[in-house]
Amino acid sequence: MSWTLVADVVAAIFLLCGAFLAFAAGVGVVRFPDLLARMHAATKPQVLGLILVLIALGLRLRSWSAVGMLVLVVIFQLMTSPVAAHMVGRAGYRTGKVRPDLLVLDDLTADQEAADREKDVADREAAARTATTEGDGGTRRG
Repeated sequence: MSWTLVADVVAAIFLLCGAFLAFAAGVGVVRFPDLLARMHAATKPQVLGLILVLIALGLRLRSWSAVGMLVLVVIFQLMTSPVAAHMVGRAGYRTGKVRPDLLVLDDLTADQEAADREKDVADREAAARTATTEGDGGTRRG
């Protein structure tokens, strides 16, 4: 059995597994009921599926320049996907798209309430400054 045949069979297995995971991620995004579940489906299996497909591609191409480029794609995906998922989850939480009854542990409520209080104080101070400036008849110069 030659190395080429073994590499092709392993590449085919990785390609099928990666395609299955990417398909499962797509089904999860469509079928899951809430933002956090959809976000999980869009990041976890999709990234692993992409990595498996890229490994299969590297085994099939057998070129060091192509493998180097594929490694860069994998590293970039592993660096950006968790950050993107975190930002989507936080934005969803702040806009009220996350159902609190589904959360096991809610670490953001205290932070969100503190941020809302700070924003209210800043808005009141800005309104007071605007009222003071308008009350001077606009003669005040900064």
